[in-house]
Amino acid sequence: MRIDKNQIQDTNQKYIAEHTKHFDFLSSLLSRKGYEIDSIINKLSDFQVAIPSWALGAGGTRFGRFSFQGEPSNLEQKIDDVGILHALTRTAGAISLHIPWDVPNDYNAIKEVANSHGVTFDAVNSNTFQDQENARESYKFGSLSNTSKVIREQAIAHNIDVIKIGDKLGSKSLTVWLADGTNFPGQANFQTALTNIQNSLKDIYGELPDDWKLFIEYKPYEPNFYSTVIQDWGTSFMLANECGDKAYTLVDLGHHLPNTNIEQIVSTLMLKGKLGGFHFNDSKYGDDDLTVGSIKPYALFLIFNELVYGMENNPQNPYPAWMIDASHNTKDPLEDLMQSLEAIQEAYAKALLVDQNLLREAQVNHDVVKCQELLQDAYRTDVRPLIQKARLDLYGALRPLESYRSLNIRKNLIKERGTNSVASGL
Repeated sequence: MRIDKNQIQDTNQKYIAEHTKHFDFLSSLLSRKGYEIDSIINKLSDFQVAIPSWALGAGGTRFGRFSFQGEPSNLEQKIDDVGILHALTRTAGAISLHIPWDVPNDYNAIKEVANSHGVTFDAVNSNTFQDQENARESYKFGSLSNTSKVIREQAIAHNIDVIKIGDKLGSKSLTVWLADGTNFPGQANFQTALTNIQNSLKDIYGELPDDWKLFIEYKPYEPNFYSTVIQDWGTSFMLANECGDKAYTLVDLGHHLPNTNIEQIVSTLMLKGKLGGFHFNDSKYGDDDLTVGSIKPYALFLIFNELVYGMENNPQNPYPAWMIDASHNTKDPLEDLMQSLEAIQEAYAKALLVDQNLLREAQVNHDVVKCQELLQDAYRTDVRPLIQKARLDLYGALRPLESYRSLNIRKNLIKERGTNSVASGL
């Protein structure tokens, strides 16, 4: 299924007058304060978030999985769904594949499908957190950290295969997340496990093409609850430094213990030139994989405030890779992803309104109240007209979710794919 510009423009007619009124008011207000509106809109237009292939279907829990029907059952259909999101939002211009769920049968054909939607291939993700069909060895007790050299070699070989697959598609990065860890004290030697992962990552790093990056993800718990080998950003940072200049830490917003100051982690990594990318989601308790901005929108804004500062002041850090990582257990996956994209754009736009010079001056003068007011003034601004203008300039939908529903996209997907199609992944 595809959406053409005329369909989107037809749905926009209902909202165009209201949008113009709100945009003119906001742009006039911000211009009087010294903001360059065109510059902000250009940054919003350029901002692209990768959609994970595994999030295009219904998510699952330990207790059950409930399909939304019309799910993409193959890679071509997954790319088509990202194309729908990108046509509506104009900010979903990349897809992140998970191997072996998304191994192409015909690489040229897959690239043609992606090109037709204006979609590129972001980071490819390896999978050693579950046993694969016909695998000779099991990852029950770990993969890259396993005490068995044979098992470690199998996991290393899988990651190298993923690099080769991504290279054929035009991807430029590999993301490694490991479930390796323990459930009970004494189950493993911490130093041995960390040393094994360090050596394994070095072997994988050595196979990276010159223009690739390695993203090392971390998580404090789950599926193991006594220890995980890469449990925090410091361990990931250390491993990235051990690997080399092309290795970076990847921050998943759900992969932290409660009340962790994620914005401080972001700032530190950018200062050290080691923030590789983001997995966006939201949480109440832990790795809940909820819609971005649905629980802690102000925390998301504070993170983006540090990102905006870092992108302006830390040239030693590459431009981060952005990706959503969520599980859609009760919502239409495409609707949930649109809500997440909107929340990310809002947080970014609000962070662009923080006057960093005034904030720095207030910080130097220890004017704590002024610091808070500057941040909250930007956060309280309704930036939706700016985001809508950025989409409108790119022939996107003023209100993507309303357009999605008025065009009956889910109903058409069900009609096209049937009620029993199920997306691969968790």
